[in-house]
Formats: sequence, structure tokens, C-alpha cells
Amino acid sequence: MFLLYLCLECKSTAEWLLAQMEVRPLLGIVCGSGLGGLAEMLKDQVVFRYEDIPNFPQSTVRGHAGRLVFGTLKGKPCVCMQGRFHLYEGYPVQKTTLPMRIFKLLGVEMVILTNAAGGLNEDYKVGDIMIIKDHINMPGFAGVNPLAGQNDERFGVRFPCMSDAYDRDLRQLAQDVGEELGYKDFLREGVYCVLGGPSFETIAECRMLYRLGADAVGMSTVHEVIVARHCGMRVFALSLITNKAVMDYNSEEKANHEEVLQTGKQRAEQLEELVSTMVARIEHNNNSV
Repeated sequence: MFLLYLCLECKSTAEWLLAQMEVRPLLGIVCGSGLGGLAEMLKDQVVFRYEDIPNFPQSTVRGHAGRLVFGTLKGKPCVCMQGRFHLYEGYPVQKTTLPMRIFKLLGVEMVILTNAAGGLNEDYKVGDIMIIKDHINMPGFAGVNPLAGQNDERFGVRFPCMSDAYDRDLRQLAQDVGEELGYKDFLREGVYCVLGGPSFETIAECRMLYRLGADAVGMSTVHEVIVARHCGMRVFALSLITNKAVMDYNSEEKANHEEVLQTGKQRAEQLEELVSTMVARIEHNNNSV
């Protein structure tokens, strides 16, 4: 019943937002830690603070501005979240993904998600950008899934497929654009694993995740992807590798949030250029690249 109640909240919030807007967004963007600059690229902005939006959760993490920004990016009507919601903030997983269902009701057809992540793959360097091709929902192993509860068929089917969660055509477009922009040396493609946080991973956990096939680890994105795909939206996602996961017991390195934000600042311009160039080439009217 809780999930159905949240769906009613989504409808109410979407109607409130549409009443303030003249244009329906077709593209939704979610900005990760320190990556809110994507929203600043939007033209003709209309901005809502999360605290002013009915039923909307609040961002509590430094590096997440807590604003919903409407506008156009490369001529495409867009809505951008400057700040997302995490399990470690105390929200139920269904609440952290509420914006994805609101996006769907606003008319969004495609979602681009970004995050800051720790690099597990030994070939990855700090500052690399990883195109996400698949994910591991570690909390899902314990039953933490945003689709748990009574299904609302108006959004999607009871048992959605996740083998194609990350759009193949959009991933190829990102590779092509990245090569044209000269990003080949730091553009990767790999598997992202989500954990609950807020504590960073232990050395043993990092070693285990790498053996399971994860190339990067973080505390977001996956549950949003699950809901977006449940709603029938196309998904593309990027991880900015902001720190190397500590895998050696003799290492003196320690993961910290300041390092995450600093790396975000250093690589933000290239990530924004990659996303904006991709958006310029996406045709929404026939839902193709």
C-alpha cells in the first residue's frame, strides 16, 4: 500500500509542476555529487527548490544543491535534478526514486544519470568517466528494491526486464562522441555496484565486489534506473571515478567526500561537454539517436 500511496503523491506533484510550466520536458537529468553544473547549462531556466515542491524529498548531502531546474539543453526541453536522494539519508528506497515516476508523468522519455564513484577496476584512474553498461544491486540481495510492494500497472509491469537497462544505442553514441572530443584516454565502460552507505567500503568489501564483476562502486543511481526502466524510459548513466577504492591492507589511503567533490570540479567540464553533445544528437520525436 505504501508504494501505491507514493504513486498518488507522484501524480499530485507532477500536476503541481505542470501547472507552473508551459513546456513538457522530454529529457530528465540527475546530477551526482559535485556534478550539478550540468543544470547550469540549461537555457530559459525555471527553478524550484525541493523544499517548495509538494511531497518532494530534501537533499541533505553536501554537493547536492537541492533544486529542480527546467529549461532547454541544445534545444531539447529538459528537467534537471541538482541533487538526488540516498538510502543512507534515511529515506525508504521507494521515496529515493520518487522523482523518476514524477519525470514519467511530466512526459520525460529519456533519463541521463551521473554519479561520483570509487574505482574498483585496477586499470581505472581518478578522473576517468565510466559509461555504465550494467549494475549490481547489492541491497537488492536483501530485498531492498524500489518496486517491492503492490505494483501500479499504470507505470509498468510487475516483473520488468533489467538485462537491457542501459540503452545500447546511447552507450555507443557516448563512445562515438567521446572519441570525437578526444576523451578516449579517460572514457571507460563498465559495471557499477550500489551499496547502502554512508560508510565507505572496507578493503574486504572492495575485493569481493571486484571479484563479482564490479568496476566501480557508489551509493546511488541503480534504484533510479530500475524505476526509470519500469516506467519505460530509456536510460543512460555515467560514473565519474573520483577516488580509487582501497584494496591493499598496507595502503595509507583513505576514501573521503572532499576528494569526491574536488575531482568532480576538475573533470566536470568534460563530462558536461560529453552529455550536452550527446543531447544535441538525440532525436526525441522518433525516440532514437
